[in-house]
Parts: sequence; structure tokens; C-alpha cells
Amino acid sequence: MMKTIKLILILTVITTNYAVGQQEQNQEITKNNDTMKTYVIERIIPGAGDLTTEQLKGISQTSCTVLKEMGSMITWQHSYVTGDKVYCVYKAENKELIEEHAKKGGFPANSISEVATTISPATAKL
Repeated sequence: MMKTIKLILILTVITTNYAVGQQEQNQEITKNNDTMKTYVIERIIPGAGDLTTEQLKGISQTSCTVLKEMGSMITWQHSYVTGDKVYCVYKAENKELIEEHAKKGGFPANSISEVATTISPATAKL
């Protein structure tokens, strides 16, 4: 009886680890083929890295207000603020929605690139 319980526990652990490994493996290379595509937007904003918390909050609020008005076909994931640029990651049905958001929000969108594939350190283990 005890051997049976141990065997069941071992099989459960193996099965769970295999399932988790398969799930992680499926996420190591992600093609951008959903209805909502991922885009990286480069915004040239001189002095962006020196903006105060309040200024960044104001920019964020403006962006969120415009996004709310535009509906669920576009969402903002996050942004990286560097010296003179801001790199934003968005999900949208098409590039035109990104351009419309920039225009309505008064933001530059110096380059809009659709993400073809996402990789990570886990990709090296394939």
C-alpha cells in the first residue's frame, strides 16, 4: 500500500514537471500572430530621462485617457524611458491605431515596429 502511494506521488510529480516544462517550452519563442499584434514605438523626446515623476504621471494619464476613448483594440503594456527617447510596447489590431493614439495624445511616434517574434534566455535552452 505504501509503495503504491509513493509511486502515485512520484508519477504526479513527473507529470506536473513535464506539463510545466511543456508550457515553458511553448513560451520560449512566441510568434506575433494574434489578432492583437505587439508593437514597439520609439518616441524621441529630448530630456525624457530627466522628466519628473509628476511629468511622467501626466504623460501616462494622457495616454490612458486617449486609450480609454479608443476602445479595446489597443492597449499599452509598458514603456522604457531613456535619455532622449521613450520606447513603448503596445498591443493593437494594426499600426494605424498606434498612429491615431499618438496623434490624439500629442505624442511623437518616430518609429513603429511590429514585433515578429519574442525570445528570452529560455530560448537558448531549446
